Amino acid sequence: MAIKINSKIVSYKVLTEDDKKQPSESCNDDKINDVESMHENLERPEMLLGSTYKIKTPQSEHALYITINDMVLNMGTEHEERRPYEVFINSKNMEHFQWVLALTRVISAVFRKGGDACFLVEELKAVFDPKGGYFKKGGVFMPSLVAEIGCAIESHMKLIGMLKDNELDEHQKKLIAEKRKQFEEKNKTEADDDNNFPKKALLCGKCQTKALVLMDGCMTCLSCGDSKCG
Repeated sequence: MAIKINSKIVSYKVLTEDDKKQPSESCNDDKINDVESMHENLERPEMLLGSTYKIKTPQSEHALYITINDMVLNMGTEHEERRPYEVFINSKNMEHFQWVLALTRVISAVFRKGGDACFLVEELKAVFDPKGGYFKKGGVFMPSLVAEIGCAIESHMKLIGMLKDNELDEHQKKLIAEKRKQFEEKNKTEADDDNNFPKKALLCGKCQTKALVLMDGCMTCLSCGDSKCG
């Protein structure tokens, strides 16, 4: 069959049998274009997968319950992934109702917009309460209730694979456990009932946990392993 060429020929290539067996680039491009990503025009399905996180602060008698619902994109394919679609926050405490409702609507809108929504975590965790923060059970300092909401969203993003979990490996955990044992034996100290770390421990600037102690002339965190001596 004759093919009319209207443009100037700048190069040519003789196809081999191997070339004919390989899928063309246009076919690969079509497959890539078929991958669906999160965007605001996606229709909400009847059912979404969700997780609920409980927040109990010493500043309020009632707990907050954060529910994050996910949409499953490209279900049944190699590109299947879960992406947050909406967030709800419920509590018996009506003191924060107005700003909590506004926050959930803004966060949900960012989720549905698509793109990288991970920046929300750092923005929320950086909010400080002018009245002062509080310590969670375990000795972790929370600068505000908004920051703890950010931590709950961070936990969820790690659960669905949007954020990498930077937990310590087994070797690091074993090393920290040995350091802690040495410190307790040397100083004859007992753990605090609230955070399970020595009572005289200071706040670590890296993990925000009250677990920083002086060991061998160097401030060392018994939670994340951070040390001023490297």
